[in-house]
Amino acid sequence: MTPTPTPDLRLEALRHWLSAHADQLRLNLDSLVPVSGDASFRRYFRLNAAEGTRIVMDAPPPHENCEPFVRIAGLLAKGGLRVPGILAQDLDQGFLVLSDLGTHTFYDALLDGLKQDEAALQQHYRGALRALVSLQQCPADGLPCYDEARLLEELAVFPQWYLRTHLGYEPDVKAEAALAVIFDQLTQRATAQPRVLVHRDFHSPNLMLGPDGPTPAPGVLDFQDALSGPISYDIASLAMDARTSWDESHQLDWAIRYWEYARAAGLPVPEDFARFHVDYEWMGLQRNLRILGVFARLSHRDGKHHYLDHMPRVRAYVRQVAGRYAVFHPLLRLMDLAERLPEADGFSF
Repeated sequence: MTPTPTPDLRLEALRHWLSAHADQLRLNLDSLVPVSGDASFRRYFRLNAAEGTRIVMDAPPPHENCEPFVRIAGLLAKGGLRVPGILAQDLDQGFLVLSDLGTHTFYDALLDGLKQDEAALQQHYRGALRALVSLQQCPADGLPCYDEARLLEELAVFPQWYLRTHLGYEPDVKAEAALAVIFDQLTQRATAQPRVLVHRDFHSPNLMLGPDGPTPAPGVLDFQDALSGPISYDIASLAMDARTSWDESHQLDWAIRYWEYARAAGLPVPEDFARFHVDYEWMGLQRNLRILGVFARLSHRDGKHHYLDHMPRVRAYVRQVAGRYAVFHPLLRLMDLAERLPEADGFSF
């Protein structure tokens, strides 16, 4: 006997809410189709309207809170960024109707062959770098602080979920001590940087292709978790993208161009690019260690196993940076041990 499908009560509530706005927004409710979910509890739909298409966000309380999205969308729009407009909202239920910035993210375009067209690639990524500078010029007053405690909390998912849960490796006391020293050094370097508005996931899945032009302005999505934090964080997120691999020549090119744009805009980047490059690489290492733990958690706890497909890329970014600085060589040896690589033979902390 075929089991009765479990009713989607959230979807039923969403349809009921949309019906109350259908005439005002000229919505075609029968056209509602899923677009995507993400690593959180949020999910998205697209539907037709008289003036085009609209995006509907379902962010179920108490797991999600739409208020930061609405507030930061207004902040970024005032700063000249292309962000979704809020057409209707119900913060208590967690429902939003948004303007639609298009169907192609940078990530989609890269999968479709943008990487093979270097001129077009640079055109869009320079637009993204300029958008990042505009984002960082927006006031970060009142946003939560990306402080030492938060950075260390994020790093803790690496040993907990990546080493122990995913790899089945239990660090001994010496390994734990070595990790603690490395985490402290990464955190101290990050918190010493000037603070700006930090998107936190400024990378290809959250950037929509912009209109044609010398430096087309991308649409910017998924900014609701923005913080006040280190100025190098978002350029590290873009150049060491967890969803697509970039060789070091592209990483360096975009880091330099960002630094030039930021200096021209009066943002507080170091005058010496070499110093900024260290800030950026160490920030990228912190982020990618966290991502390894988060992707492991999404797989083992939440059943979202497709995130494991990106782990080899993230490991490569970690090894790229850790291999360049002697202070991180114990991290490389720990990863060799945990991943049971031949390079670890005979080594112990």
